[in-house]
Amino acid sequence: MREPIADPARGKEVFDLDRAHVFHSWSAQGLISPMPVAGGEGSYFWDYDGNKYLDFSCQLVFTNIGFQHPKVVAAIQEQAAKLTTIAPQHANDARATAAKLITERAGAHHNKVFFTNGGADGVENAIRLARVHTGKHKVLSFYRSYHGNTTSAVTATGDPRRWPNEYAYGHVHFFGPYLYRTPFWSTSESEESERALEHLEQVIIFEGPATIAAILLESVVGTAGVLIPPAGYLEGVRALCDKYGIKWIADEVMSGFGRTGKWFAYQHSGVEPDLIVFAKGVNSGYVPLGGVVISDEIAATFNERVFPGGLTYSGHPLATAAAVATINAMTEEKMVEHAAQIGEEVIGPLLAELAAKHMVIGEVRGIGAFWAIELVKDRQSREPLAPYGGSSPAMGEVMAACKKAGMIPFMNFNRIHICPPLNVSEADLRAGIAILDEALSGIAGHYTGK
Repeated sequence: MREPIADPARGKEVFDLDRAHVFHSWSAQGLISPMPVAGGEGSYFWDYDGNKYLDFSCQLVFTNIGFQHPKVVAAIQEQAAKLTTIAPQHANDARATAAKLITERAGAHHNKVFFTNGGADGVENAIRLARVHTGKHKVLSFYRSYHGNTTSAVTATGDPRRWPNEYAYGHVHFFGPYLYRTPFWSTSESEESERALEHLEQVIIFEGPATIAAILLESVVGTAGVLIPPAGYLEGVRALCDKYGIKWIADEVMSGFGRTGKWFAYQHSGVEPDLIVFAKGVNSGYVPLGGVVISDEIAATFNERVFPGGLTYSGHPLATAAAVATINAMTEEKMVEHAAQIGEEVIGPLLAELAAKHMVIGEVRGIGAFWAIELVKDRQSREPLAPYGGSSPAMGEVMAACKKAGMIPFMNFNRIHICPPLNVSEADLRAGIAILDEALSGIAGHYTGK
């Protein structure tokens, strides 16, 4: 592995240029101090001061194969030498091969891909496909969800980023299953599944099935909590969609491409969605890419009818060449199987040990390489260590301690998410969780329960 070479002067130049000219997302521009990153390799990245960080966030949960995988870097270089770009009305080998590899990993009745530039515009186009196909307009989605920053996607989102951005029409939110903070007074996973489905059916009935085009769900809710649907829930959603003539859109942007130990997270169930949105892990974020896998039924709607959508860079050769190389590397190196194994044998047991040791941990949940620790002030009341939509000094202290020790987790509200690369080593996992252990010890004083 390459080792970082300190160059603080260049780091200052990069920081000053950024602050002078770059407008950052989801930020008050004068209140941020972005880290200048000099490089990365495998499960690590580093700054210009020579500090190296174990990446337990996969950035925004997208570097599924880690940084600078040599097979993918080589594929991008080879494609750049052959054909850097082409308009989307033409066929090209990288796009065609990527579509084949992606559909082979989806259901038997999913044989077409519409490529986008990322997850948000993938969600936009999935909604468009469902609306045009059904002739209906409403879209139902969880309150605890994130679907992207474009107009329909952010309105479909449940978290607070939606609030200043609600300009799309026809979006309705409902409560998904979440036993730890159940709104249904459930006492078991089976009760939570049953009651959440009863709630969803009531929402469908009161909104009017004849008005609902789609139910849009993250197959495992990501940013809003790593919420894994209980057994039977996705099957129940499928049944309700079939009963009322509604299409199921599976948002696999964060949970897809091995993150949960399956190629797609919905494959932990026994049913298939109508549309599958992907991005992030499809090529580990090396070149922006997203898309929608389309069922044969919906694709047939547009055999003689024009699809009213398109993107200049749909299926960009560099991005799809990176996807081909990523999928092949993941397959050859058995990264999906590795993610399933480390989740069951390493991450889960280690986090359970932390929960037994630190009272501030209210719940641990996860699957594959996709985990969350929910931090609370009191285990009995389950009061969060940070409020919904905000942070707290305690959460800031955890993040600062982890960063100081050389590990970067993904943090949101009162949760720490553990999302390492799918090919992370067991040694790195143990080292990172040991850092988290120390950081949690440092905030023990914030626990107010007995």
